[in-house]
Amino acid sequence: MSKAIYIAAVESDSGKSLVSLGLLRMMLTKSSKVGYFRPIINEVENSAIDDHTNTAINFFNLDIEYNDCYAYKQNEVVELLSEGKADDVIHNVIKKYKKLEAKFDYVLVEGTDFSGEGGFTELDVNLMIAKNLGIPALIVGSGNGKKKKDFVNTMQLTYKSFIRKEVDVIGIIANKIEANEIDYIQKELQKSFPENLQIDIIPKIDFLAYPTVREVLQALNGKVLFGEQFLDNAIGSYSTGAMQLRNYLTRIRENALVVTPGDRADIILGALQANASTNYPKIAGIVLTGSLIPEESITKLIEGVQSTVPILSVEGGTFGITNKIGAVKSKIYASHDKKILLSLDTFDTYVNAEGLTTTLTSYNSDKLTPSMFQYNLLQKARAYKKHIVLPEGDDERIITAAARLQLLNIVDLTLLGDRNAIQLKCDQIGLQIDLDKINILNPEDSIHNEAFEKTLYEARKHKGMTETTAKDLVSDVSYYGTLMIMNGLADGMVSGAVHTTMHTIKPSLQLIKTKPGVSVVSSVFFMCLSDRVSVMGDCAVNPNPNAEQLAEIAISSAESAEAFGIEAKIAMLSYSSGSSGKGEEVEKVRKATAIVRNLHPELKIEGPIQYDAAVDMSVAKTKMPDSEVAGQASVLIFPDLNTGNNTYKAIQRETGALAIGPMLQGLNKPVNDLSRGCTVEDIFNTVLLTAIQAHQG
Repeated sequence: MSKAIYIAAVESDSGKSLVSLGLLRMMLTKSSKVGYFRPIINEVENSAIDDHTNTAINFFNLDIEYNDCYAYKQNEVVELLSEGKADDVIHNVIKKYKKLEAKFDYVLVEGTDFSGEGGFTELDVNLMIAKNLGIPALIVGSGNGKKKKDFVNTMQLTYKSFIRKEVDVIGIIANKIEANEIDYIQKELQKSFPENLQIDIIPKIDFLAYPTVREVLQALNGKVLFGEQFLDNAIGSYSTGAMQLRNYLTRIRENALVVTPGDRADIILGALQANASTNYPKIAGIVLTGSLIPEESITKLIEGVQSTVPILSVEGGTFGITNKIGAVKSKIYASHDKKILLSLDTFDTYVNAEGLTTTLTSYNSDKLTPSMFQYNLLQKARAYKKHIVLPEGDDERIITAAARLQLLNIVDLTLLGDRNAIQLKCDQIGLQIDLDKINILNPEDSIHNEAFEKTLYEARKHKGMTETTAKDLVSDVSYYGTLMIMNGLADGMVSGAVHTTMHTIKPSLQLIKTKPGVSVVSSVFFMCLSDRVSVMGDCAVNPNPNAEQLAEIAISSAESAEAFGIEAKIAMLSYSSGSSGKGEEVEKVRKATAIVRNLHPELKIEGPIQYDAAVDMSVAKTKMPDSEVAGQASVLIFPDLNTGNNTYKAIQRETGALAIGPMLQGLNKPVNDLSRGCTVEDIFNTVLLTAIQAHQG
C-alpha cells in the first residue's frame, strides 16, 4: 500500500496549491514513483484540462495520465449529491484512487476547490472523501482578511470536525498570515491542538497572492491586442483611468493594472510612457473596456512605444469590468515558473517537510469505512475468480444479480434450472444477459446425476440412506449444488432466496460438514453503518446457544472479521455490563467470555457488556473505563437468535445501514443462506463473500 496524504482546505483561496507543490517535491525526494489525485476538479472553461492538475503533472514530469488524476468535475458531484447519490461518488473516487495506490509509492490527494455549491460545503465533501480513502489529512487554512481570533477558531472547528468523523490529522498549516500576527497565531494554535500535531505558519507572500494578466484575460474572456508574451505579469493593484492624465499618473502604483475605455488614447499612451519612465512605477498591463479599439494612428503609436506591457480588449463597461477584475483570485499554472519556484521556496522555508515525511511514512490506519469494505470485497472476489453455484436459477432476483456479476467478470457462475425457463424469465423482465457464458445445469436431468447419486449414497449409507433415496435427493437443487462443491465442480454455493435456511444448509451439514475443531455452524452479518463496519453474530442459525457454543461463535466471528480486514474487538452482549448483573442468561455470557479468554488469550474480548457500552465511547468511559474493547467493539456477539435477529433488523431499518450476509461460518466449504426477502444487492454481496471464503479455505 502506498503512502498517501489528503490536503484539505478550510475554504476556497486557502493557498493549498503552494502546499501541494511542496509536498509533491517532498515525496519525489523519497521515490520517483509519485502519483497525484484530485477527486474533484474545477469546471474547465476554454480549456480541455484543469490548469492546476496540468501544473502538477508537467512541472514535476509525473508518470501519470491526466484522466487518471481526477474522478469528477465539480458540477457532476453537486448534481449527484443533490440526488442523494453520495455512495456512487465515494465508490468511484475509491476505485480511481486505488488504481493509483497500486502503482505508486506515494500519492498526494488534493481536496476540493469549491465552497457552498448546491448547499454542500467544501468541508463536508473533504470529510466524506478523506474518511473513505482512509488516509491522513493535512488541513490548510488562510488567515487572509480574517481577524486573528476568528482564524484560530476556524482552524479549531475544522480540526474537531475531522476528528469527530475519525479522520486522522497529521498537521495544520496556517497560510497567508500577516507578518505582525505570526507570533500570536503560532502561540494560540499550539495551545489549541495536541502537542504531537505538527503546526506550520506560512506568512503572506504578496507576489503569490497577485493574479496575472493571463488570469484576468481568461476571467474576462478578452482578446490580446499587444504583448502576448507578457501575460504572466503579476498584478499588484488595479485602477480605473477615467480622469485626466495628469491626475491619473499620480495614482499609478507598482505592478498596477490600468483599466480604461478603449477610446482614451491619452490614458493608454500616458500609462505606457510612465512604464518606460524611471520616474514612475512599472505597470502590469492595460485593459481596454467597451470593446473599443484605438484608431489606427494611435495603434501605430502604441506599437512604437510598446515594451513589456500586455494590452487587452474586453466587452463591458469600465465599472463592471473593474468589479470582475477584483474578484479574480491568483492561481499557479504550469507556465508560470516564477510563481512555482517561489511557492517551493516558501514551502521549504516555513514548513517542516521532514517532520511530515516521518509522520507519513510511519502512518498506518486500521479504519475501514463501509464504502472501502465493499470496494475491497469486489476487488478480492475478482482477483480470486471462484466458481459459485446459484441453485435458484429461475428466480428473477438471482438472474438479475447473475447478470451484474457476469458484466463485471467477478466470478464464474452455474445456475441450476431449466435453460428455457431461465431464458423466458430473462425475456419477460427485459434482462440483457448472455446465457452462453453462464453454466446452466438442470438437476432433473444432468450429465452429473449418476455420479452425484453414487457420491450421496456412499456419504450417507451409514445413516440408512438407500440408493433410491439418493437418486431422488440429487434432483433437489440444494443437494445438487452441495454435491457440485463436493465433486470439485464449484467452490461455493449461495441459496435461500426461495428456500428455507434448513433446506439450504441441511445438505451441507450432512456432506460438507464442519471444519476440524468446530462443532457449531453459525452466521455473521457485516453491518455497514455510516462510519464503520461491525460484525454481528449469530443472527440467523442458532436459536439458543449454550456457553460453549456461544464461545465458539465468538471465536469463529473474530476469525471472519480478521479475514475481511476488520480488527476483531469482541463484545459479548448481555443486559448488563461487567460484574453487576445476575441471572442465568448473563451468567451464560460471562462463562462464554471466560472460555474464549482461556482458549484464545490473544483475542480482545469484553463480556458481559451492553450494546451502548460496546459501541459508544462516552457510555464506555462511564460503565467500563478500563476496557480495551468497550466503546470500540467491532464484533458483536448476541446471546440468542431472538436478540440477534431483531437487533440487526432494527439497526438496518432505522439507520438505513447495509447488512451484508448472513455469511455462514464453520463449514469446510462455503455455503451461504439468503433471506427470502433478499434484494439483488444482497445476492450480489453474498456471492462476493462466498467467493472470498472459498479462497480462504
